[in-house]
Amino acid sequence: MVYHPRMRVRALPALVLALVAAALVRPSATPELGPVAARWVSSTLDGMTLDQKIGQLLMPSFRTTYFSNDSDRHDRLVSLVREQHVGGFLLFAGRLPAPNVLLGGGYPRGVPGQPLAAASTNNRLQAESALPLLNAADFETGVGFRIGGATTFPRAMAFGAAGDEALAVEAGRITALEARALGVHVNFAPVADVNNNPRNPVINTRSFGENPDVVSRLASAYVRGLQDGGMVATLKHFPGHGDTDVDSHLGLPLIPHPRARLERIELPPFRAGIAAGAGAVMTSHIELPGLDPEPSRPATLSPPVVTGLLRNTLGFDGLIYTDSMRMRAVTELASPGVAAVQAVVAGHDVVIHSPDDVVAFDALKAAAEDGTISEARLDRSVRRILEAKAALGLHGSRRVSLDQVPDLVGSRAHREVAAEVSRRGITLLKDERGSVPLRVPRDASVLYLSVVDYPTGWGHGAPSATFLPELRARWDDVTAMELSDRTTSGELAVVRADLGAYDAVVASVFVRTASYSGRMDLESQLQDFLRTVARRTEVRDVPFVTVFFGNPYAATFMPELPATLLTYDFYTLAETSAVRAITGEAPITGRLPIALGEYPIGHGLTRAAR
Repeated sequence: MVYHPRMRVRALPALVLALVAAALVRPSATPELGPVAARWVSSTLDGMTLDQKIGQLLMPSFRTTYFSNDSDRHDRLVSLVREQHVGGFLLFAGRLPAPNVLLGGGYPRGVPGQPLAAASTNNRLQAESALPLLNAADFETGVGFRIGGATTFPRAMAFGAAGDEALAVEAGRITALEARALGVHVNFAPVADVNNNPRNPVINTRSFGENPDVVSRLASAYVRGLQDGGMVATLKHFPGHGDTDVDSHLGLPLIPHPRARLERIELPPFRAGIAAGAGAVMTSHIELPGLDPEPSRPATLSPPVVTGLLRNTLGFDGLIYTDSMRMRAVTELASPGVAAVQAVVAGHDVVIHSPDDVVAFDALKAAAEDGTISEARLDRSVRRILEAKAALGLHGSRRVSLDQVPDLVGSRAHREVAAEVSRRGITLLKDERGSVPLRVPRDASVLYLSVVDYPTGWGHGAPSATFLPELRARWDDVTAMELSDRTTSGELAVVRADLGAYDAVVASVFVRTASYSGRMDLESQLQDFLRTVARRTEVRDVPFVTVFFGNPYAATFMPELPATLLTYDFYTLAETSAVRAITGEAPITGRLPIALGEYPIGHGLTRAAR
């Protein structure tokens, strides 16, 4: 990797600096296939049956919690390997059963996957398969995004705020190391979307920012890190999902811009990522009349977008994956079989997460038999898939060592890098009263408000679970309250009446943009309450500091707040970094990767560590 003059490498802990330095000198090119691997690809392709070829185009899924060989889950997956000859699996986290009821419900369903269970399942399925399996996962924020105990990095927008390509390279390399230890070979990351729509309910902090140049540089750096670590990087969601206000999990978004605008804003990060060596691209379930005049046809099913633009114009010859075929943007348009055939006809190599993999297999086979999918077209996709497997060495060794998982996954060295990204990403948007760092004495009376968009669905830990203990470790008298859309006006009145009893107020605001939720705002009554706190504390000359977790655009609705910090993230890492920033234990150096109201891209107040 060549050092870019705009990269910023500030003071790092010695361990992190060593890791980043190592990342900067690694070659980034994907190795060419050697003669043995090339022969394996050709001989394997020549000996495959039609069923085996069709199966390579399908990627079903499994959840990474433990199950025995004597179980329905095991039998279903083995059947897909033996009968449908699938080419690989998509790994998800765990899932708990929950009732689908009116009025109540909302219990968390997701649970982290288990590292050893993931590795064991991959090994068992590899043993059942005649061909090596090419497995994938959405490890956007590291393997810890799906798997408990693995390293979790901040959301991409925090990397944008940190502005350091070297950290993106190292995050990719660490993710690749941990993923390969579990038997996962393809990362459905980085997100190369330019998030230039503040009302985007599905991309948001998953994007590096709204400047195409910054997104291009950071996405390319992450690609280099992943592929240097021996993992296939996947640019998504082609040709760009950033400028929409519809969640494609719920419906079909429309991006109405002409081709010239797409060339200027949406496409540059994909061009840069391809130039950096990305081995795969994932398309999006979005309608783009500027690229395909066919009405209500998503990019997923569009020959002009997939074959015309991606293959022919951009010259990409790596793997092309669909996004999940279970999303409503597709399921409301076509049945599983029809959608699978149309996706392959459009130019995809792999159809992932079909609502019915058996139906999709049967439909693809019928299309191959009647000539809808030609033999030459099918062989081109199968050859790409086999070449990817051979480039990763799977033709020689496909199983992983369970004994090595604890040595490679979730180490302190990896967590140090993640902590450094989180620390660098903290952005001080404003500090009108000079309250950051907070200088009240240890025996001061502090009111802590945990302000939550809605209290349900926090499957990976309750908000403030780390922030509050960290506050109480620094101040002896902390009163904590949680407010949400379920808090009554009477309860807010009680808190409002008690504001005069405190020497400082700290608020954490948690606003999510979660797939399938359709929500991305803080309830208006809570916004009004925080404005009241701002007025009351100003009259009494009491410090009031607010930290926003998750959706940073939520801060634009409350410009009255005197001191505002952004983390772009959730949970332990972000909460720890925020407390250290508030108390002055860590410097604040983050810069906005997006424009927020009157604050332009690049804005951010700095604070030295005390």
